[in-house]
Amino acid sequence: MLDVRRLILLHDLAAHGTVTAVAELHGVTPSAVSQQLRLLEDETRSRLLERTGRSIHLTAAGHQLAEDTGKVLAVLAQAENRLHAGTEKPAGPLRLACFPSALAPMAAPLAAAVEETHENLRLHITEAEPETAVRLLLQRRADIALVYHYANLATAPHPGVEIRHLRTDPLVALLPKDQPDARPADDPVDLRELADTSWIIAPPHTDCGAAVLQACRSGGFTPQVRHTCTDFSAMIALAASGRHTVLLPRMAAVGLPPTLAARPVADDTLSRTIAVAIRHGTANEPAIAACLTALQEWADNVP
Repeated sequence: MLDVRRLILLHDLAAHGTVTAVAELHGVTPSAVSQQLRLLEDETRSRLLERTGRSIHLTAAGHQLAEDTGKVLAVLAQAENRLHAGTEKPAGPLRLACFPSALAPMAAPLAAAVEETHENLRLHITEAEPETAVRLLLQRRADIALVYHYANLATAPHPGVEIRHLRTDPLVALLPKDQPDARPADDPVDLRELADTSWIIAPPHTDCGAAVLQACRSGGFTPQVRHTCTDFSAMIALAASGRHTVLLPRMAAVGLPPTLAARPVADDTLSRTIAVAIRHGTANEPAIAACLTALQEWADNVP
């Protein structure tokens, strides 16, 4: 019988593309991964990999074996779920990876809700942006992850991960309340109206920064950036003190100083989708199922 651990390494190589990525996923060295893959080739008596310089690619036989391994792993996960479904109460530690702006409005109430309902369940929260959160999930260092993606940015799929959408979080513009053309708070603002203002944005390599820059350029201008930072609360403080324009998710536009107003944006694509990510085949595990139920209730009841 083929070594399942080596098959998993081959499956992960097909999904993630490089030996380095697989090594990081499993917490081992790249040389250890390469050695196990060579042993798998010996074990199967098949050429599974093509090596060109420092690059490595799967052969047709390698792709086929990786695909078959994925099916086997899915069946095993399904069997485990059927074994435990309905037979256990949610219990034990549940590790949640959560992006920063969801810690207070989502993760904190979630921890209170699940622990109040299920006395033997304890939620352990780790702050992590979506890319890191998914990696923790695949490394089995997290059981569930709260993630997001921006509507105007392309998002690559994550092999081995199931994504369940919870709600849409539109971006809003933070503007001075006393500006000369002040309009009702629910009147959408066109980004082109803000082209000549000074801006505070997240760094361009972040999803938030890239989404805002993309929206501005689609509106025909490049924003005049005065400050760059990733912390939404710092953006709010800087906007209040310097009368700069900020676009940030509505979920993060809380505790605004009295000098600022949050206005909706006319661009419907300028929003992020909040979702929960789990490994394939784990949805029926009692603790994860309880957490998914609580998250859906939150999404259904928050305005």
